[in-house]
Amino acid sequence: MEAQVKFDQEMRFRGTSESGHEIVLDADPESGGKNAGPRPMELLLLALAGCMAMDVISILRKKREPVEGYEVRISGRRAQEHPQVFTEIHLEHVVTGDVREESLARAIELSDTRYCPVRAMLRPETRVTLSHRVERR
Repeated sequence: MEAQVKFDQEMRFRGTSESGHEIVLDADPESGGKNAGPRPMELLLLALAGCMAMDVISILRKKREPVEGYEVRISGRRAQEHPQVFTEIHLEHVVTGDVREESLARAIELSDTRYCPVRAMLRPETRVTLSHRVERR
């Protein structure tokens, strides 16, 4: 797998993935940027949430669970000293529909322990906690 990041201007960069998708990365104004795109550490949170969400929805579909909506809310706490890595990350999986709670819990567990490579890369240095809930209509 390959990707590239090219300098644009100020603190803005353009990243291109191997699949040809482009994303703008930027810094906040206090760091010399214009806030034109997410920061790299924000992308890490999005990568983790997206990776786990894709696993979970795939597993729930295979179990024929009636998912009407699905959202992963993620938050991270970073170290004060450089390189200011994430020390703790929490993901909350919120599913809407008549989904069995045990199916959701098992899908999250499988993603966390077996399938999500982003999660595996954070292990064991970053403490990751998980929660979930099913909202019925």
